[in-house]
Amino acid sequence: MRKKKWPVIFGSVVAALILIVTCMILYIVWFLPNIPIKEIRVESTPVRIERGKYLANHVMVCMDCHSTRDWSRFSGPMVEGTVGKGGEVFDQKMGFPGSFRSPNITPFHLKDWTDAEIYRAIVSGVSKDGHAMFPIMLYPEYGTLDTEDIFSIIAYIRTIPSIDNTPSRSDPTFPMNVILHLMPAKARPQARPPVSDTVAYGAYLVRAGGCVECHTPAKHGQIIKSLAFSGGREFQMPDGTLLVSPNITPDEETGIGKWTREAFILRFKSYALSTFKPAVLQKGEMQSIMPWTMYAGMETGDLAAIYQYLHSLTPVKNKVLKTRKAS
Repeated sequence: MRKKKWPVIFGSVVAALILIVTCMILYIVWFLPNIPIKEIRVESTPVRIERGKYLANHVMVCMDCHSTRDWSRFSGPMVEGTVGKGGEVFDQKMGFPGSFRSPNITPFHLKDWTDAEIYRAIVSGVSKDGHAMFPIMLYPEYGTLDTEDIFSIIAYIRTIPSIDNTPSRSDPTFPMNVILHLMPAKARPQARPPVSDTVAYGAYLVRAGGCVECHTPAKHGQIIKSLAFSGGREFQMPDGTLLVSPNITPDEETGIGKWTREAFILRFKSYALSTFKPAVLQKGEMQSIMPWTMYAGMETGDLAAIYQYLHSLTPVKNKVLKTRKAS
């Protein structure tokens, strides 16, 4: 009799576990994320608009993803007249767990959004309708930035030309469509360090620019924090080429340890659109996912602070092959 009961007991346990897991998934999908909106109103001032324009185009480079990039040219410069229209695709071909599209952030789409709703989206990753956003937009980092800088971004994007464009909604695959609900988190804003504290200020700019995400190797979509800034993250391009990010730790052999501050700044400034015109690439020519023409507009003092911060890091020896064909 005892032996006959075991299958019944085992089946009951399995059924109970399935029920519990199902309830957990339903709770996650139906009730999360639960990030309340803190009512705010952003006063639009010339200072805020100018600061937001600088951050959105040259530091946080929001327009890198929320515009159309011309990948036939070196470093994929923005196509004129597409600023903020959205629609850039990040899908399985690029290693993402689904197909994600950047939304339109011009007033055409945001006209019905409150400042509080835009703020929550930027710093916590929750859209107006409450759905969780995939952290291609680095809201975990943006949530640690100075609130005034986020207000400046909001003030600026309210002023850009409205473009009639409605990208299709992002479509994460399973299990990311469940996990995604757990990613948004409340903002933990920190004051922007004074410019005089060069290393701390540089660290702030690096966080705003999301440098660690691209310049750190990743496993299953998660960066390996112990190898931060050592390069090696792969980005698959439409032609099948894998672009690999370089090591930017101060290692003298495989990183930027031998770079002078002047050489570091010049590397960025040489791509200023006032003097550099991105040429159409010929077959086999080196491409770069780095939006050089956008970062070239960064202030010299800010680039110097980034250099000081990067040179304060522990060197990591990691020789990176910059490009190769995907297998």
